[in-house]
Amino acid sequence: MNYTAEPAARRGRIFVAGDSTAVTRPVSHLPMAGWAQALPLFLTDDVEVVNCARARASSKSFRERGRLQWILENMSPGDYLLFGFGQIDWKPDPGLHTDPYGSFLEHMRAYATGVRDAQGHPVVLLPFERRRVDRHGNVARFLGDYPVAMRQLAREEHLPVVDLYGQSLAWWEELGPENSKDAFTYLRPGEPLQEIVQDADNVHLRPEGAVECARYVARSLLRQQIVPPHWVTGLDRRTFSYDELGWLDDATFAHLTKSRVSVHRGQESGA
Repeated sequence: MNYTAEPAARRGRIFVAGDSTAVTRPVSHLPMAGWAQALPLFLTDDVEVVNCARARASSKSFRERGRLQWILENMSPGDYLLFGFGQIDWKPDPGLHTDPYGSFLEHMRAYATGVRDAQGHPVVLLPFERRRVDRHGNVARFLGDYPVAMRQLAREEHLPVVDLYGQSLAWWEELGPENSKDAFTYLRPGEPLQEIVQDADNVHLRPEGAVECARYVARSLLRQQIVPPHWVTGLDRRTFSYDELGWLDDATFAHLTKSRVSVHRGQESGA
């Protein structure tokens, strides 16, 4: 799918559907950050990121709780949806669990179909792999078949793919067991332990990791000509302040979590 020129008057929007690894965090979670929280650093003012990712969300729960439907109801023709799950879908909880080649594909297909019906652009985003690196530098494939299933969906539905999963495997193996900690929520000297944040977290990113994942996503969107080229900027920039990542105050975070849910649950295409 290549970008087709549209009238320049309307500001573009990129919606994000995902789990806690993409969430825009509140200040109470410092220094934890989601990759989609950092995505605006590499985009111009011509486009807005509407980050709808939520903690502990699977492809199933995100859809069944009305979060996908909220996106579809608020999407305008020409908007984009980056969507990818798998970090939570493996859990045995019946409200979360999906089978990679069964219910997972069914739910993921509904995201693609719903966005197309809304005249938007669906983009499959393969989530990054967790940090499970042995002493030889080998990374365990914790996400199993979920990334494979997402690639299958992309082939069948002719969707573009941002392969953050494959890139992360290369990164963690290149960095090795110790240096890969710098991308994840390992507290550094002088950083306070927030009540809600776990130290030595191998799932969630620090700002440094979030920025690099966001850079890769933006570069992929540009190189594959998925979005207009003038939307992407600053890919070579290496220095960022923590303030630029836009942590939310707790009240705003709670409001967005509760409000971005449709009252018409299960009504999106394919439900």
